[in-house]
Amino acid sequence: MTRLLLVDDDVELATMLADYLNREGFSVETAHDGRVGMERALSGEFALAVLDVMMPLKSGIDILNQIRQRSNLPVVMLTAKGDDADRIVGLELGADDYVAKPCTARELCARIRAILRRVEATTAGPREPICVGELVITPETRLATWKGVQLELTSTEFSLLEVLARNAGQTVSKQELSAEGLGRPLAKFDRSIEVHLSRIREKLGPREDGRSSIQTVHRRGYVYLRG
Repeated sequence: MTRLLLVDDDVELATMLADYLNREGFSVETAHDGRVGMERALSGEFALAVLDVMMPLKSGIDILNQIRQRSNLPVVMLTAKGDDADRIVGLELGADDYVAKPCTARELCARIRAILRRVEATTAGPREPICVGELVITPETRLATWKGVQLELTSTEFSLLEVLARNAGQTVSKQELSAEGLGRPLAKFDRSIEVHLSRIREKLGPREDGRSSIQTVHRRGYVYLRG
């Protein structure tokens, strides 16, 4: 049974969400303040953590920052509806996805399943490594190297980079990236793709010609450059 950590100081909401996720086949542990939540998140016992942004003692952003310094544990942030600042900060620090509150348990469950599907093996047979210039992606182990050095990618960053690398030289639309990389349809005004790709560009660094390997194609999407 997949273990999840849910950290939210709204006890009633956390209980409702946990009950639903437990019925969906997960094993959910809850914490109701940031200090306990951070301790449990760093324990290595969970497949994914759900963090509310606003909490006493330690915020969800604080917890996420500590997690990313130590592990690639998938993280979903719960943010106030319309609070773009917290949402973008969370994504920039390495959150895999976010859900705006108030949210339904069904929506949260769908986001969690989408992330876990990307992390787990999803095909029956082995997949060959993808090699595009200095980039080597190994889907089976979900590892990527750039110029021989392993990239520290979140699960979402890996998935987006894999989609672009598989289609190197071809423009991939935001709709396709959201569906294949995030596991959900692209929402109106959603800036998740841009933030994730910005982080990936930073980690890859520039090519020898000074350009980024990931180029924006105006009004069409993004392309990973060949050669």
